[in-house]
Amino acid sequence: MTLPRITTLSQIAALADRLPAADAHAAEAARARQNSLTKPPGSLGRLEQLAEFMATWRGTARPAIDRAQALVFAGNHGICAQGVNPYPQEVTAQMVANFETGGAAINQLCVVTGATLSVIAIELERPTADFTEAPAMSATDCLDALWQGASAVDEDADILILGEMGIGNSTVAAALAAACFGGPVAEWVGPGTGSDKAGIERKVSAITRGLARHSATAGDAPAILAALGGREQAAICGAVLAARAARIPVILDGFICTAAAAVLYAADARLLDHCLVGHASAEPGHRKLLAAIHKRPVLEFDMRLGEGSGAALALGIVRAALACHNGMATFGEAGVSEA
Repeated sequence: MTLPRITTLSQIAALADRLPAADAHAAEAARARQNSLTKPPGSLGRLEQLAEFMATWRGTARPAIDRAQALVFAGNHGICAQGVNPYPQEVTAQMVANFETGGAAINQLCVVTGATLSVIAIELERPTADFTEAPAMSATDCLDALWQGASAVDEDADILILGEMGIGNSTVAAALAAACFGGPVAEWVGPGTGSDKAGIERKVSAITRGLARHSATAGDAPAILAALGGREQAAICGAVLAARAARIPVILDGFICTAAAAVLYAADARLLDHCLVGHASAEPGHRKLLAAIHKRPVLEFDMRLGEGSGAALALGIVRAALACHNGMATFGEAGVSEA
């Protein structure tokens, strides 16, 4: 199905009742196949679980990845006026150009793992507002960015990996996580692109002031997205929802990408049922966030680059899981005696 058109942020939570649910029959059939393959039951560990997950969302006992799509969304942020990042905002556009010419880590990883990469810059010349002074986005701007993300999804893809780029967006991610899940602000904040102790303190101060200014949004996750988020975060949410409508499994990247999608979890936890998290970021808030949304990462490689790099790397593991699931012989086919 196509993602139902929503015209207000308040309609997002209700999508959980309208979008496709897990296919229990496909999952059971995939599990039965796993148990018939030439190996002790459960001996491939997480690979078996990943194969079953793919079956659940693709609706077939033997899912395949013929088309993998990678989307990286880019945006700029008004919160940079508070000195939360050591790099100028021009770097966002410069890195987008680097992606487009194939010079970034995500380009290399997509080549290796067989994903088609698209980079979508959203109004880089018009940063969001400084959320210590005003809502980062109007509801209209937030919805527009959400629909840009949704419209970028290839409905014929078998899997979608998501990433982001935006100077200042580790501060945005920490603000979204703190607003949605609570706890001391400092526990959500890390160095991002390389902030020193003073820079981290500026992040904590900016987020604390932003949370106080927008306290009326407490408990309303979509309103939190507009008040504190960025256009690339809204686009990630849109892509996650469009993928769900098309029964496409999603691999989220690290802290920033997960924090964007976690807004949907805060609206209704079921909205992330079709999502994996590619890796556990070295950003300190990511493990806390993974616990809050009950997700176990595929990999732990001490990465914190962003760009979708951890998600792209995890795609290779998912491909390996399906290669075993679909390519191994059953006991009967191999003429091997069962227990």
